Amino acid sequence: MAEQNQVPIADCGLCRFRSKTLLMGRCMPGDTCVLAESGRQIDRFFRINPQYAELFLHDRFWERRAIAVRYAPQSKLSELFDDEDEVVRRAVTFRLPAHQLGSFVNDSDREVRMTVADRIDAAQLEQLADDPDYIVRLTVAKRLPPGRLFRYIKDPDLQIRKVIAERLPEVSLGLMKNDSAAEVRRIVARRIDDEEVIEMLQDEDWLVRYHAVQRAPLSALVDMQSDEEPDVRAVVEERLANSIGD
Repeated sequence: MAEQNQVPIADCGLCRFRSKTLLMGRCMPGDTCVLAESGRQIDRFFRINPQYAELFLHDRFWERRAIAVRYAPQSKLSELFDDEDEVVRRAVTFRLPAHQLGSFVNDSDREVRMTVADRIDAAQLEQLADDPDYIVRLTVAKRLPPGRLFRYIKDPDLQIRKVIAERLPEVSLGLMKNDSAAEVRRIVARRIDDEEVIEMLQDEDWLVRYHAVQRAPLSALVDMQSDEEPDVRAVVEERLANSIGD
């Protein structure tokens, strides 16, 4: 157990910077060291000595490369677009300007593509709209302008369709009122035009009906007074009673 908790300490004799950083107090064995196979120590080293980060962009150790990316000049990052390690490529996508992320839209790693979908310029976003991974598509669905969301109305993923039901222009919500998932239909019932919601008064899900009776025209509520769900009937009775008072 003691060995497992031992702090990695590199051999200073192997370090080409020891005559500069060590003597100047800009590194410390076991704490701030670029040669130790310890992400924390490497990050501390580059934080204090960022001028050396560029020299490690092609280091054999993937974590050293990934951390070097955070501190190296942005102009040098193109050298790592095809790095074999996805963590390194992910670090690159965090640093690049949004307009330069197009090279990663077909990356093999979904987390790289997720980062791209979250940061890429809106004009390029649709390049990821048909991504095979639902998390990437979900990110795109949250960012696309509402008028360009129709492609996701029938998406196989429930979470994506829920986002679309929340963001789709109200005039287009009728396209989703027969969605197979009650969770989606509930959102539609809360937002859809009061005339279009009438059809949803007969939905099999009581919560859909509950939201629908709050928006439907009063003339459509008479038959809902006998709904099997008490909460639905209560809303109907309240609305009808208030209408009499008006």
